[in-house]
Amino acid sequence: MNSQEILQQVNDFIARMPYNREPQALYEPVKYVLSLGGKRIRPVLMMLAYNIWRDCPQDILPQAVGLETYHNYTLLHDDLMDRAEVRRGQPTVHRRWNDNQAILSGDTMLVMAYQLMAEGLTDKLNPVISLFTETALEIGEGQQYDIDFELRNDVSEEEYIEMIRLKTSVLLACALKIGALLADAPAEDAEQLYCFGEQLGLAFQLQDDYLDVYGDPAVFGKAIGGDILCNKKTYMLINAMRLADARQLAELNRWLADEQPDAQQKIAAVTRIYNETGTDRLAIDKINHYFDEALETLSGLNVASERKQHLLDYAHKMMKRKK
Repeated sequence: MNSQEILQQVNDFIARMPYNREPQALYEPVKYVLSLGGKRIRPVLMMLAYNIWRDCPQDILPQAVGLETYHNYTLLHDDLMDRAEVRRGQPTVHRRWNDNQAILSGDTMLVMAYQLMAEGLTDKLNPVISLFTETALEIGEGQQYDIDFELRNDVSEEEYIEMIRLKTSVLLACALKIGALLADAPAEDAEQLYCFGEQLGLAFQLQDDYLDVYGDPAVFGKAIGGDILCNKKTYMLINAMRLADARQLAELNRWLADEQPDAQQKIAAVTRIYNETGTDRLAIDKINHYFDEALETLSGLNVASERKQHLLDYAHKMMKRKK
């Protein structure tokens, strides 16, 4: 199957998911979050990886949707921590309901993710759940680094790359490797796909950071400049501080220290400094660097080229996105 056919399978499965437990107030936000759509990148990657060795990717729909449920749980809690108001063009859960509802429904999604991931597994239960659990721990570690970095102005590029590897890349890598494990792929190929996912994830997150500044909010699905307002130490902010002259650095530090800035003024001022220092172009170069590494890693996968063509096509599609 190509990625579009797999995406349809994933969306159909999610649409059929039962929400017949009580109280309904707990499950309404879960259904809401999963019904908002999205790119479904992680389940699609898992099924594309499985499809390299097996011809029925729909056989692992529970595991693929389990990973998507987990991903959406992290987004729900991220939005709460960031006080974000919009996700995929719609109000976030804590805005539509309240903070407590967001916490509890998110926790429920985490349990549902494990339930789906384990469904029908026998001999592969231990390796799959072990990888999934290790990934979940790493994502929590990455989120904590992200929070810690907001209070620091000396974050290095190396620290930032490790943070996004943990927060974003490992989940893409996990999706691909679980697909390979479930398809009985050779261990070396499964590990190769994991490395491909890490590199693709770095390019993807760098692109996400770039779009948060330079994307079209009508297309991006959330307000532009959120990272700037939260003082998130992105690749662009780290390098802008490194490349800024005395005047630009003083201005950046003033905005970082301002606890109640005018949002639009801050976004405009910081974006201008990014443009002046050439940080926007540096970010694009870094995105291309990691994507090229990912493609090289995928080319080394020990299967016929036609078996990995759909995965290769999807990787290119991911990096051409505007949202």
